[in-house]
Amino acid sequence: MTELRILSGADVDDLLTYPRAIAAMREAMRDLSSGRAEAPLRGFIDRPAGAGSLGWMPAAAASGHATGIKLLTITPANPARGLPAIQGCLMLFDSVSGAPAALMDGAAVTAIRTAAVSALASLTLASADCRSHGILGSGVQARSHALAMLAAFPDLECTLIYGRNAAAVESLVQDLRQSTGRRIEVAQRELCCACDLVSAVTSATEPLIFRSEVAAGAHVNLVGSHLPDAREACTDLIAAARVFVDSRSAALREAGDLVIPMREGRIDERHLCGELGDVLAGRSSGRRTTDDLTVYKSLGNAVQDLYAGRALLAAAEAAGRGALVAL
Repeated sequence: MTELRILSGADVDDLLTYPRAIAAMREAMRDLSSGRAEAPLRGFIDRPAGAGSLGWMPAAAASGHATGIKLLTITPANPARGLPAIQGCLMLFDSVSGAPAALMDGAAVTAIRTAAVSALASLTLASADCRSHGILGSGVQARSHALAMLAAFPDLECTLIYGRNAAAVESLVQDLRQSTGRRIEVAQRELCCACDLVSAVTSATEPLIFRSEVAAGAHVNLVGSHLPDAREACTDLIAAARVFVDSRSAALREAGDLVIPMREGRIDERHLCGELGDVLAGRSSGRRTTDDLTVYKSLGNAVQDLYAGRALLAAAEAAGRGALVAL
């Protein structure tokens, strides 16, 4: 008989702390770029009647013979219902028997690991003296990116947030102020783009970040877009920046922030400076000067889910958290 450990969103939020998640993402990105972990391109199928899509993201790692898969639904109408647009579950399998070992809230894991990777990219590529963080967006990822950057950069003096939904932005700002005690402000888009760190976590299909608005030496995380015909940054910004990605092969297929400038003839594949894991392993150089503009294009990868899930499961086992179900 085997036991399945079920971890709720509350378990994930309590146990997958940002320092723990950032450490897990450092290992994940190194292993992904070195070939010690792999994930095929994710698959999607449309759900009936335009309800959204169902996606699957499997991954495997040589370390500990770990395997897992994330199943998720994307339902664009959910925010109007007060529900997250992305929901799902992450399943991990026993490294010896292959039996299901853990089932955890996939949306909660995704929210934390995505922001943790952006924080890791910022720690790796941004200037060490960052004092301001501008966020474009007001959803789940806006909140998690604010928290992740505050954990990674304790000397941040302010977090500025812009979004098209003024009520959602104001609510998010008030919540973050109360939960962190830090300076969090509603701001215009241009002020957010002028920060030392910029995180775009929107559903935009056309650019929101323009080269003329971004300061010399800034670091930009592009997180929201994951389709070849959608982007958050303009071509001039991408052409001027040192650009890094999570997975080169996926970025060249799916990242509109890169595919569109290539289609326009402004850049080619050589413009990509490397994967984040290559920089962490010392195979690629990151920031070279204080005035370098760096960009990290995040698409998300199942290896990130797998390593976040492993860290979470270890913490849950140590703390005795989660419901155990006999299989």
